[in-house]
Amino acid sequence: MKPMFWPALAFAAVLAVQPVTAQSVSVQAWWSWNRHEVLPVEEGVWEVVSRVGTSAQDYWCGIGDFAISQLRTSATQRIYVWEGVGPSVNRPGRKSVKFALTPPPGASTEKGYSLSVKKPGYNLNAATARNYCYDRFDDPFFRRP
Repeated sequence: MKPMFWPALAFAAVLAVQPVTAQSVSVQAWWSWNRHEVLPVEEGVWEVVSRVGTSAQDYWCGIGDFAISQLRTSATQRIYVWEGVGPSVNRPGRKSVKFALTPPPGASTEKGYSLSVKKPGYNLNAATARNYCYDRFDDPFFRRP
């Protein structure tokens, strides 16, 4: 072998013996239309991570856009608040809301008259949730590039 291959071979050998730890695995974020991160929490549960000035409609926009664009759910699929506003699992120091396509055990799934992300079991269909993305259509900050 020529000497110029030795650095590459040494690097490959180091990579082969490196242990894989939980910290070395990164979670890939999906960015919704309004630039909120959607990250997996556990099987069937996702969190929408807040930004400065995030409101309930921003959380619903994030999960509605994710459900239709990434999960390819139908527009009539119900999306449930799994856990209300609280600390993010994936982004320490930030707040998030956890959502699922199935209701959390023991939670009331009655339909309310307010837009809430505090009460587990509160739900909207995917199309209604995604429509909250377009309420700020005239704001240039929220436009897609």
